[in-house]
Amino acid sequence: DVEDKEEIREGHVYVGPSNYHLLVERGHFALSADEPVMHARPAIDVLFESAADAFGKDVVGVLLTGMSRDGSAGLKKIKASGGFAVVQDPETAKDGRMPAAAISAALVDRVLRLEEIASFLVELCVPRGVRHDRRQGQHSSRR
Repeated sequence: DVEDKEEIREGHVYVGPSNYHLLVERGHFALSADEPVMHARPAIDVLFESAADAFGKDVVGVLLTGMSRDGSAGLKKIKASGGFAVVQDPETAKDGRMPAAAISAALVDRVLRLEEIASFLVELCVPRGVRHDRRQGQHSSRR
């Protein structure tokens, strides 16, 4: 689990602890025990909105299955900041209410099946002319 004020490092996946809002600040994470948002703590909107504030156009928000509207306002803020929004196709989600709410409320750049999201993110985030070697976890330039 992420710890309060933990540095954000490239190439890592982070998981927020239960019962805390996870916020993104320039260069590190912050944890908050503030009141639940839409009956949830952690709330996706809190995470997405703080990421948009910290990184603007460099944020990619990905919203997956869920049963509330949480995430819709955060994706709107990501889009307003120039970032990119990806939502799981509600038809392929275990519970499609959250992605459907985001699609109807926010400007969404891509709606993808769950199995398409990882490869799309690699495509989106790895510069053109660079390929990823899955066996070694390394990037190398194409020549």
